[in-house]
Amino acid sequence: MRHYLTIMLCCAMFFNLSAQSNRAKVISGTVHSADGKPLPGVTIRLKQLKISTLTDAFGQYSIAVPSDSLQLEFRLIGYEPLNEQVYLKGESEHKLSVSLTLSADEIQSVEVIGRKESGYKNSISFSGTKTATAIKLTPQTISYVTKETLEDQQAFKTSDAIKNVSGVNQFSYNNNDFVLRGFRASNTLINGLRISTRGWSQNLLPYVERIEVIKGPASALFANTDPGGTINTVTKKPLDEPRRAINFTTGSFNTYRSTLDFTGPMNDNKTLLYRVNLAYQNAESFRMLQDGSAMVLAPSFSFVPNDRTRVNFDLVYQSNKGRLDRGQPIFNATDAADIYSTPISFALGRKNDYQNEMNLFSTISLQHKLTDNISFNASYLKSLYDEDLLEHRTNNRYAKDSLGNAIPTLMEMSTIRRLRKNYVDNLSTYFNMQLTTGAVSHKLLVGYDHINERFPRGNSTYNASGFLGRDGKSVYPTYDKSKPELYQFEGGLPVPNVPYFDLANPDYSISEISRYINVSDEETPSRYYVHGVYLQEQLAWKTLQVLLGFRQEFYTDLLNYEKDDERKVRQRAFIPRIGLVYTPIEAVSFYATYVEGYQPQSAGTIGAPETYGGPFDPLISNMWEAGAKMEFLAKRLFVTTSVYRIEQNNILVNAGAAGNADLLRQIGQQQAKGVELEAYGQIRSNFSITGNFSYNIAKITASDDPEEVGNIMPNAPKSQGNVWMRYNFVDPLLEGFGVALGANYASKRNTNRDILQLPSYWVANAGLYYTVDKFKIQANVNNLLNETYWVGGFDFNRLFPGAPRNFLVSVGYTF
Repeated sequence: MRHYLTIMLCCAMFFNLSAQSNRAKVISGTVHSADGKPLPGVTIRLKQLKISTLTDAFGQYSIAVPSDSLQLEFRLIGYEPLNEQVYLKGESEHKLSVSLTLSADEIQSVEVIGRKESGYKNSISFSGTKTATAIKLTPQTISYVTKETLEDQQAFKTSDAIKNVSGVNQFSYNNNDFVLRGFRASNTLINGLRISTRGWSQNLLPYVERIEVIKGPASALFANTDPGGTINTVTKKPLDEPRRAINFTTGSFNTYRSTLDFTGPMNDNKTLLYRVNLAYQNAESFRMLQDGSAMVLAPSFSFVPNDRTRVNFDLVYQSNKGRLDRGQPIFNATDAADIYSTPISFALGRKNDYQNEMNLFSTISLQHKLTDNISFNASYLKSLYDEDLLEHRTNNRYAKDSLGNAIPTLMEMSTIRRLRKNYVDNLSTYFNMQLTTGAVSHKLLVGYDHINERFPRGNSTYNASGFLGRDGKSVYPTYDKSKPELYQFEGGLPVPNVPYFDLANPDYSISEISRYINVSDEETPSRYYVHGVYLQEQLAWKTLQVLLGFRQEFYTDLLNYEKDDERKVRQRAFIPRIGLVYTPIEAVSFYATYVEGYQPQSAGTIGAPETYGGPFDPLISNMWEAGAKMEFLAKRLFVTTSVYRIEQNNILVNAGAAGNADLLRQIGQQQAKGVELEAYGQIRSNFSITGNFSYNIAKITASDDPEEVGNIMPNAPKSQGNVWMRYNFVDPLLEGFGVALGANYASKRNTNRDILQLPSYWVANAGLYYTVDKFKIQANVNNLLNETYWVGGFDFNRLFPGAPRNFLVSVGYTF
């Protein structure tokens, strides 16, 4: 053994001496922006050689070079490329720090080719104006979560991201079922275009560049949107530099996850670019029977024949296989029920339940500069949602004895077997013109949109529920204690068509639905389409900017779609928008805005009055908002403060009908008043933060039922806050290490039942990072203190608890 060690030591000394005698020369330094901010992710390449490197999180780089005279190229999306000639003159080490300048052309197309920044801060967005406008100069709050935040938190679905946004709270586990500034919302956009929102499973995030939330009504630009805000997902775009990353993750609940992100040019002159994002997850849950798998495949291609034209094609395929989780019921629920008495893992259902969902959307977009001042943009998105579902679910009622008394340990059940599809087409076209008249500059936007959502014939259900008649062949939807002679009885209880679920002794075994009396029904087909024309003017004069815009919308519903008595119901709306921005100094801007919103009730809702009730009037809303947007610390830190009032009329809520769990009713008016504070960016170059706080009162201000006036709306906390901070160590002994701490807070929230209120919560999260060479090792712990809490809920039968303490560990490689 001693001889073996001696030989190894001699070999090590030999190779060390050889390496020193042939050591390559090294160039190192820092790349920063014109304002002195370090720029991570800059590509440094040796001209005419296949040697390159990237700057790290602090903008620093080091590259070995083979000769004394060479040329270095520095490139970063959104900045002008820079070439530097270097003469080493015998030096073994050479220091070279450079500054990159923003490119105006790249900024204009930043939404097409990818974000120029890296980190928690984002400076420019298209969502607020459909033009490349600095968020600081947009007269409306735009909150966001960047891909760097998502990666640092190991976020995988929309709810993981949205918890970082002020004034946003979950309503349930379902897809895009959130409360924004007190208003329940479900609409979602992909790159500013509408997709199907009928699905249950939440959208996955591996192909996402960032998630934005446009606060308040956005109907002036995006047609029928929700009054509290609109969630817009911006997808990753192909880059003209090769970048490849793979990541493997495992952790609590038997989670196994892998992701892949490859991008770069497909030819030498870089006119054809590609990007492929692939992710797969197989995981269980803290919730009973909620194991499942998810996969997303997102290829994207860009054709750039010249500096005036760009064509993009994006495809996103998402598959989710699992079971539908309708929430946690509470044992023995009464007016004084203790929600902590039931395990948060408790769920209803059977082992043979399943929920197979597929979301598919493709986008083709064209950007073309007609002249230096006039450009044309056109995008077409087609979206498909496909559902194959079997579930045993509660009827939201407890079993009753022969006298009609509730038995709070037994729940009425029904089964649903459903097959359905849904299609959405969205076309957006507009001209963007820039001109100057005297001391005033103008950005004029003229556009046309078309949205078509179709719920075709052939979608159907195969359902079983209710109580068995005495003849064993008939079924009654509810039990009527005044007519016991109609029903079968066993053990003093009316016999249900689908057996009760015993909360005290749950049975999750396979249950064959063919033994129940099922009714097969075609779901009501529906279709609506929208034509919208809009005009927007952005005036800039000295320190003052004015945004004026309007949309004329033509909305058509097809009632009795594809039937002999099909008819069109046409509605029109004029939707104005006005905003002011005053910038007394470069770092601070003050803004004020007034916007209106218009949202017809969906064709599926008004087309099925036998299910939902109605007819219902459209939702009409408006918002006043004012605030300040500020940049600090050499523009590294961005802070927004805002105060707002939103009013909406004709809101739909669940009617709480005993015989129809889906029946809706319309209340008069809801108002939300609140303030928000948000911060994004860096305190220091190695200390990043994203944090916010909101205070919001969302209540009913007019109703046909006087007793509910003044009630706070469900799942709308009065106060809410989030923070996430990451610190990278700069001490040589801890080089490559980083730590993160965060927290999410929400105050008490009402549910759909006046007597049930969800408790406030405070959840701590943490992360640990180590980067060496091209490897990144990461560990995250969520709910560090193992808090028991609920993210949202409907009533005693459907509550949605948050996950207990859990962890994820990942290793990633970038090359």
